[in-house]
Amino acid sequence: MNTKGFTYALLAYLAWGFLPLYWKALDSVPAWEILGHRMVWSLVFLMGILLISRRFSEYRQVVRNRRTARYLGLASILISTNWLVFIWAVNNGHMVETSLGYYMNPLLNVLLGVLFLKERLHAGQWAAIALAFTGVAVVTIEHGRLPWISLVLAASFALYGLIKKKANVDATLGLAWETTFVAPLAAIYLLYTQFTGHAGTGSLDTWHWILLLLAGAATVMPLFWFAKAAATLSLSTIGFIQYVGPTITLILGVAVYHETFDTARWISFGLIWAALVVYTWSSLRAAAKASRTRAEACEAA
Repeated sequence: MNTKGFTYALLAYLAWGFLPLYWKALDSVPAWEILGHRMVWSLVFLMGILLISRRFSEYRQVVRNRRTARYLGLASILISTNWLVFIWAVNNGHMVETSLGYYMNPLLNVLLGVLFLKERLHAGQWAAIALAFTGVAVVTIEHGRLPWISLVLAASFALYGLIKKKANVDATLGLAWETTFVAPLAAIYLLYTQFTGHAGTGSLDTWHWILLLLAGAATVMPLFWFAKAAATLSLSTIGFIQYVGPTITLILGVAVYHETFDTARWISFGLIWAALVVYTWSSLRAAAKASRTRAEACEAA
């Protein structure tokens, strides 16, 4: 295994797992304002990276293709939705639901691959998806409502990944344009709240202002580490490591912030964990079979 790639992947998912602590420290600020600062300072941070790495000319060329520009514009809406719901959920006592969403995400990626990329699934992978949907049904029936936070987070991030795949743009350049599209609107909103006296940042001390200003770095660095990992590791390896993030968030929600984890959630999470095990086992088995088939074909040649 590539040690450097593994380290980058672990850093990314550890950062994403502990990121709720960052937003919890800012829970006196409304989610919309945190999102606005996150967008603005992410753009500032990315522009700095592009200037230092002398890639600004590449950045300007990305949206000359209208198709790519449309995809990145849609991606910016999806990732902004994901960020807003995540921040709001964390700061309103729904951390467990956010972890459920990110456990569901890989399975939803698979389903989108079938629907939009014409990918074919094995029986084990279909069984995994059925188990996951059963898990959602259990918590829905028991609590009398859909786990909308989990579903919105999983769907927005899965669709974001699909659109990014279609756009086929370098991770840093793509994210720079995604924030470019939304940061001006975010800046206008922040100025409006400031001048109308509705800003939730009026009572913040210096430490919390520093946290807001560093929101860009907190957003971009895990994505940078993930891009580095994805360039050197297999998808199956990344697939294993990606469960570090929601596991940390789940532990934080239950053990640190004492969120409810009742019987229905145990059953729902159990079914989705089982789905992930079935999916991973089925995928590894299919990959091993394909590898043997290729080897036999090479020997026959």
